[in-house]
Amino acid sequence: MTKFDHSINLPRLFQDNQLAILPRTRGEYVIAKMNAYYEIQNLQDDGIIYMDFPEHLQSLDYEKISSEASALNCAYISGILSDFLEDYELLPTVNGRMSSGSFDFTISKISGGNPLRLSVANSQVEIDGGFEGINYLSIIEAKNYMVSDFLIRQLYYPFRLWKDRIAKKVKPVFCVYSNGVFHLYEYQFCESSHYNSIHLIKQKRYSLEKKNISLNDIYEIWQTTFPIEEPKVSFPQADSFERVINLCELLFEENELSKEIVTTTYDFDVRQTGYYTDAGIYLGLIAKVNEDGIKYCLTEEGRKLFDKKYRERQLGFARAILKHSVFSKVLDLYLRKAELPSHIEIIGIMKDSGLYRVAADSTYRRRASTILSWLNWILDLQDD
Repeated sequence: MTKFDHSINLPRLFQDNQLAILPRTRGEYVIAKMNAYYEIQNLQDDGIIYMDFPEHLQSLDYEKISSEASALNCAYISGILSDFLEDYELLPTVNGRMSSGSFDFTISKISGGNPLRLSVANSQVEIDGGFEGINYLSIIEAKNYMVSDFLIRQLYYPFRLWKDRIAKKVKPVFCVYSNGVFHLYEYQFCESSHYNSIHLIKQKRYSLEKKNISLNDIYEIWQTTFPIEEPKVSFPQADSFERVINLCELLFEENELSKEIVTTTYDFDVRQTGYYTDAGIYLGLIAKVNEDGIKYCLTEEGRKLFDKKYRERQLGFARAILKHSVFSKVLDLYLRKAELPSHIEIIGIMKDSGLYRVAADSTYRRRASTILSWLNWILDLQDD
């Protein structure tokens, strides 16, 4: 009832009144106009770092990671965590639910001015992974879906719990695993007693699977994919194709999810749930089931993609996009010009493609952004 991991999950009453909620004890909460969330920032990095996974392990399949726990196990075993945390003789030491202990802190108000002063006494804390090395204890909050922000409490309460218990420095780390890539973010609380003093120190991306995809591979997919008739479903307005893939991953693991679960559990609001599920339906990867409320599942085509190895799965997603003639034609223009097509050029192709229920110029402009974003995702499949 009080667990809202992302600001978009807050009840409408809270959103309309700029409210957030934090626990003080196991049964007492503070509701106030306070800055409880932190927006994910992505720094420029040097591309994906590829790590090896021990070949002799059979009980953990890094190609089929289905939970945050499995993701952390793979990151630990492969040496991803040691490399990112810059620590040695790393060992898993703490995880699960525990008491926060007692501490005081300040938190910024939405309106500014003097911060609020709060006290916490034995609130419940849950740690996805705690890894101790020679120099640090790293506390990790993990997600197996893409996010735009997170509740700072998930890092701050464990940080305060362990900061005064051990002599070593405590590193708060946020980890997102999606589509074969580990996104790791290291943070620091510049003032340990101030909730909003969180600061991003560094960010890296890792993978255990090399794509080995070239421009020639993309060109071949484009050349050998024949356009289908434009479906009678909403044309996509979902700029992040990574999140389309992530939604398909979640449906593959869960088999079926209701519209409400997709909205409340993951970093979506109701409108985004509609946009991204509609995008999957447009591609023929997601089906909508109207039994006891709206539910979503993968189509047979969608499930077959997840039986493929990582490289072939990425090319399969590319083929699912390029079988729609509007994407194929814009990519043709993109490759011939060797530069980004303009929105005017894209809209011209869209108007000649008989898109379903797209009429207003403003709608064409929004959908053009999705086309460009998805084609950039395809071209970014090339190895660095």
